[in-house]
Amino acid sequence: MQKLLTSVQMRKADEHAIANLPIASIDLMEKAARSFVQSFLRDEFDASKKIAVFCGNGNNGGDGLAIAHLLCNNGCENVKVYILNFSDKKSKDFLINLQRLDESKCRKNVVNSVAELKNVKADIIIDAILGSGLNKPLEGKYAELAGYINNLNKKVYAVDVPTGFPAEGKIRTDYNGIKAYKTICFQRSKINFFFPESAMATETYEVVAIGLDENFIQKQETDFLLTEEADIHHILKPRKLFSHKGTYGHALIVAGNTNTMGAALLASKACLHTGAGLITACIPPSGLIALNTTLPEVMALPREEFTRIENPAKFQAIAIGPGLGISIENERLLERLILSNQPLVIDADALNMLAERPDLIERIPAKSIITPHMKEFDRLFGDHDSWWDRVMTAKFQAEKLKIVIVLKNQFTFICLPDGKIYINPTGNPAMAQGGMGDVLTGVIVGFLAQKYSSEDAAILACYIHGKTGDELATERIVVNAALLAERIAVEIKRLA
Repeated sequence: MQKLLTSVQMRKADEHAIANLPIASIDLMEKAARSFVQSFLRDEFDASKKIAVFCGNGNNGGDGLAIAHLLCNNGCENVKVYILNFSDKKSKDFLINLQRLDESKCRKNVVNSVAELKNVKADIIIDAILGSGLNKPLEGKYAELAGYINNLNKKVYAVDVPTGFPAEGKIRTDYNGIKAYKTICFQRSKINFFFPESAMATETYEVVAIGLDENFIQKQETDFLLTEEADIHHILKPRKLFSHKGTYGHALIVAGNTNTMGAALLASKACLHTGAGLITACIPPSGLIALNTTLPEVMALPREEFTRIENPAKFQAIAIGPGLGISIENERLLERLILSNQPLVIDADALNMLAERPDLIERIPAKSIITPHMKEFDRLFGDHDSWWDRVMTAKFQAEKLKIVIVLKNQFTFICLPDGKIYINPTGNPAMAQGGMGDVLTGVIVGFLAQKYSSEDAAILACYIHGKTGDELATERIVVNAALLAERIAVEIKRLA
């Protein structure tokens, strides 16, 4: 798992590298600039484009000066540097790079006010104005400058972080900083790049290595971790000789209704392809033909029979919710399962019924997994006006209730009972279609049936679900849920 650090911790990583590698701070800045330029030139290989580099007086501005110098040396013909004289304080490395720029062929302008920027002619802008660590809206000249640059409507590349964007913490809806096309950040993604509000500040981002000490970074204390493919290799267990269907567990999926049997079929299909040994779908009688025709491997259990005679303890894993429908009978069934004190996967309509029963929320069995999207989460735990606050609530509730909360989004936040927040990096907009949540529920319960822990099942399911979608999206503009469910086993095989 890759640890994600705050801006303060990243500065300590810089200081550690300077003190222990050893490397001078100006040379570390040069390495960062080289990594930025390599990434930039892969995107923007037309040397004739006009490039305007806006530099503040601190280390982010020093990065910008070094970047401008390197661009000139790499054949870019039209680079112009705008040095923003908005502060009397200038960092040591900024001054060194300013001297180097003076000795080069790069053109520069010293700007004392935004009013002086009347004839900026650029195809591309590089934002090296202010770095990370800012936790309040821009003010004065910086706010005016950000507005001016945004109104130019040019492609903007931000150095490490867009000016005015907080690297971590609550992102305000009245964000007034630079709106970048792409941010090229150093060594680690900023934590806030995984929050939906970051789209106001940067359309995309890329992380480039600059030679910091990874061992030092990985030893830092943080609640935010990014799942990597190597972690999935480590968690997945191979299927061994002499194993049988009993080895891989019996999953129960309580799902579907008269008009929503598709959800039950998708969850069951995903569970099947995830590898559960036995699967029973607890469905309404009206869905029996659809289930038997589509998924003959999956056993059917009419809903009323389960409520009369079935013992939840006979199943290794139970999921409830996809397409279930909201009714008194289904609420009673949910209550029965919760009071059986057996870990559950709770999704969709089961979450909506749970939101009306605060008494049941407090009794969710330990090690259960709930999988809300934003609206379902807010129904459960109250309205939130930012994703940072929402994730902090999820962290608190996961610890309090001793459950795993899978808070779904482009980057899904998996909040564990120990307070850690795992961010899932896989998945893409091609997957934005109905049924994807049902598939994810099926994958999670499939791993639980195979005796993976709740934490590992959630991490595996989110990564593999998204990665399967990523593979399919290389050939398709949209990826439907049924196709994704069928391809889960292929992706597990590749990863295992």
